[in-house]
Amino acid sequence: MNGPVITLLSDFGLEDHYVAAMKGVILTICPGARPIDITHLIAPQDVRSAAFVLYSTHGYFPQGTIHLAVVDPGVGTERRPVAIRMGSSYFVGPDNGLFSLILKRETGWEARELDNVSFWRNPVSNTFHGRDIFAPVAAHLAAGAPFEMVGGVCGLVSAPWGEPEVGKDSVKGEVIHLDRFGNAITNVLLEVLEKKAQAKKWEVLAGKGAVSIQRSYAMVPTGEALALAGSTGFIEIAVNGGSAASKLELRPGSEVAFRLFATRESEVYSQG
Repeated sequence: MNGPVITLLSDFGLEDHYVAAMKGVILTICPGARPIDITHLIAPQDVRSAAFVLYSTHGYFPQGTIHLAVVDPGVGTERRPVAIRMGSSYFVGPDNGLFSLILKRETGWEARELDNVSFWRNPVSNTFHGRDIFAPVAAHLAAGAPFEMVGGVCGLVSAPWGEPEVGKDSVKGEVIHLDRFGNAITNVLLEVLEKKAQAKKWEVLAGKGAVSIQRSYAMVPTGEALALAGSTGFIEIAVNGGSAASKLELRPGSEVAFRLFATRESEVYSQG
């Protein structure tokens, strides 16, 4: 019989003991659990990027999955450890905006602070709550522990980045993730632009260039930049056969501005 799925996402990398230690704790508490790695190659302490990757993957797992996410620059401080129930699935990790992209687009969830220490390992390290708090709680939930037992009901902090700023003829967003191809994913959904005008009427200013929105990478010559709706629905800045991060000098947090053409036939360009 298949056991409960626990996904793992972190910035721990693959060289050290951190991921293996968390899996060991999980399997000790819930031997039938199935730990599945999303990624452990999030850039160190990049909560914004982790939030995007978790948002982009969680919906493909079955109901009942427990999502354990640990990108935690505030470990050992007063930031709260939390668990969130959404339907029959759970999210476990630090309350630092990591779950914000998901929760802004979902309803009917409940959050609890992990203040029931009987669900923790003992002693608890000040630097490795992934092993000593988050992994044990995820494992206990997988083993059937009632969600109400992990701690008291709580609110969640606001994400350290905002929603796009939507103006009359403009939208201001930012880069929230760079993928391994150098594509710069923004926090602006295609549907936000289409509520105001057709996609082809927008010019996108990003880093060192201004680009048009296209349907696919091959719509521009090799080496040229463009914008398009990626597989998650967010607008991304890309270079056909190259890296937008390098060509346009983009990084997480870089501002991206969308503006409607002054005239229908306005020329759109990308810097070479």
